[in-house]
Amino acid sequence: MLKLLVSLVGLLFCSHTGLLAENMALRHQLSVLQRTARRPRLKARDRVFWVWLSRIWPQWRSALLIVQPETVVKWHRQGFRLYWRWKSRAGQPGRPRVDPEIRELIRRMSRENPLWGAPRIVDELVLLGVHVAKSTVEQYMITNGKPPSQTWKIFIDNHIKDIAAVDFFTVSTVAFRILYCFVVLRLDRRRVVHFNVTTNPTAPWTAQQLVEAFPYDQTPRFLIRDRDGVYGDAVRSRLHGMNIHEVLTAPRSPWQNGYAERLIGSIRRECLDHVIVLNDAHLIRILTEYFDYYHCSRPHQSLDGNSPEPRETQMPERGRIVSEPVLGGLHHCYRRAA
Repeated sequence: MLKLLVSLVGLLFCSHTGLLAENMALRHQLSVLQRTARRPRLKARDRVFWVWLSRIWPQWRSALLIVQPETVVKWHRQGFRLYWRWKSRAGQPGRPRVDPEIRELIRRMSRENPLWGAPRIVDELVLLGVHVAKSTVEQYMITNGKPPSQTWKIFIDNHIKDIAAVDFFTVSTVAFRILYCFVVLRLDRRRVVHFNVTTNPTAPWTAQQLVEAFPYDQTPRFLIRDRDGVYGDAVRSRLHGMNIHEVLTAPRSPWQNGYAERLIGSIRRECLDHVIVLNDAHLIRILTEYFDYYHCSRPHQSLDGNSPEPRETQMPERGRIVSEPVLGGLHHCYRRAA
């Protein structure tokens, strides 16, 4: 660099003819080098020199041989960026980082609500006192290719107040007779709204049980049942007149009527497996007492640990805990007594 500056100073004092001759000689040598040598490697100070020269000499392009003029312009732009980066180096560059709690909250909202878009999540966050940009939400939310189908559990939860389920189960007596017990279950609070016992179930008898189970102002919209032959024309006609839509399970698929099957399993495990039924009247008395316990005292996991008839939480100051036997001591009900 020092030699180059010395040469420039010498050129200022040379004669015009000598300057032209030296210029021609240098250009010829550069032309030969450009034809024979590889691309020259320029250092940072060489780039700075050409950028400086382009600012003070309007005809700098006429003397440029080893690089293109666009290259010098690119060097100038790079220097401009470096200058402003150096000038703003004291502050923290870029946007402030989003808190991990907010990032996890955005992912949680998008995961739990797959139908929500970024604007909907932004509005929900604002109502929670969190202010973030829409682009931030789009960066951290979990996106799906298409809105997923709702699960069967969500579908049933959305319609559960309008659904009932029916089923039969058999009980053997001490004399080896077979009794048929018919139960009607409302799915919203797992209430057994009706049950009855018979030795000869028929379609007219079953249709009459449905009429007794559902008063006119409490009929469900859907009724889940299996394909047993006892649900004949009389049952179908009666359900049609009551404006109840039948939902038939697939053949040999009891799991599709899982709520009724679970009820029957509970009846057997918690009651009938521990008693000997004498006759139909005895079975009705046993089931009546069991369903009182089932509705008013027995906790249900699907009901958040409460019973179909919700129980009030009794605090210790209400008094000591006492128990009442049910079904001859097979179960007990607990409450606080003053």
